[in-house]
Amino acid sequence: MSGHSKWHNIKRKKSVEDQKRSKLFTKATRLIVVAAREGGGDVDSNPNLRLAVQKAKEARMPKENIDRAIKKGTGELAGESYSEVTYEGYGVYGGAFLLNCLTDNPNRTVSEIRNIFSRYGGNLGEKGSTSYIFNSQTKEPSFTIDIDTEEKAEKVDEMIEVLEDQDDVQDVYHNYKFS
Repeated sequence: MSGHSKWHNIKRKKSVEDQKRSKLFTKATRLIVVAAREGGGDVDSNPNLRLAVQKAKEARMPKENIDRAIKKGTGELAGESYSEVTYEGYGVYGGAFLLNCLTDNPNRTVSEIRNIFSRYGGNLGEKGSTSYIFNSQTKEPSFTIDIDTEEKAEKVDEMIEVLEDQDDVQDVYHNYKFS
């Protein structure tokens, strides 16, 4: 009966769920801090803050955490200083990527993203290298790269998933089309 403890199984499942929730809360907190810093702490008069709070509530973030993040953004509480950064690059099979990030250390973030791109056969580009492909408002690509085999689709999907799991990355846009 060794290894069949009910609590051991629950603890393992709970640990995975807590890690996922923690990542969601971190991303939501960063969005709230930046929105509050740029437009003020009033949810009614700041549409970016309203959207960030709505996303945090969808992730079931506690109200106390939301209030604390707003206070950090308005300067009432001391906290990290986050900046918005956009990275561009080309992935495997020539697809374009546009990444919106919120980070407290841009040097660390660019190094981590460059590592992910090189690991999956892509490369990080300069500013403006892929942004012309995406509509400035909707981020819809002007053209797409067709992925026709299952093997290629898995590789591209894995790269996109790793980029989205990165703590500092908020949005990942690409021009791949899976057929």
